[in-house]
Amino acid sequence: MDERIEHFAYDRMVEQALRGVLREALKVTERQGLPGAHHFYITFHTNHPGVVLSPRLRSQHPDAMTIVLQNQFWDLTVDDDLFSVSLSFGGIRELLTIPFEAVTAFADPHATFGLQFQGALEQDDEEEDDEEDEDEDDDGIETDGSGRAASPIDDQDDVRDGAKDNVVTLDTFRKKP
Repeated sequence: MDERIEHFAYDRMVEQALRGVLREALKVTERQGLPGAHHFYITFHTNHPGVVLSPRLRSQHPDAMTIVLQNQFWDLTVDDDLFSVSLSFGGIRELLTIPFEAVTAFADPHATFGLQFQGALEQDDEEEDDEEDEDEDDDGIETDGSGRAASPIDDQDDVRDGAKDNVVTLDTFRKKP
């Protein structure tokens, strides 16, 4: 029996929809490859449940990692909840499996488009409030001073001016303490 909904969690609905943008971009890439000069930067929590990395990569990136899908990637497979891709690290091809819930940022510098995600969708409101109260991230992810992960497009030389205008964050929709 389904539980009765007492209120709409619009912030979670929007977060799921935005993760759908990432999923759809990867599905297109899975079917036909990257169109034109598009390429993706995907940042994710390496310690999130369901993330599969080699022990070597996990030791080098114990908290977070940014991968680039551009010229050399193989075996991209996209499911409803996760994706997997093979990439070369130091000349060694590695298969990574990444649940969409582990992803914290997505950017396509060619389109000057980026998304930042607030966290795992299964967290309850109390946990989210606790996280928003913390000023310092202890997970090794660079923040922008507000506790949000800094966008990977902030540091890219090939991103045209105005790229930050296309970054969507959910802070506007979140409850304020």
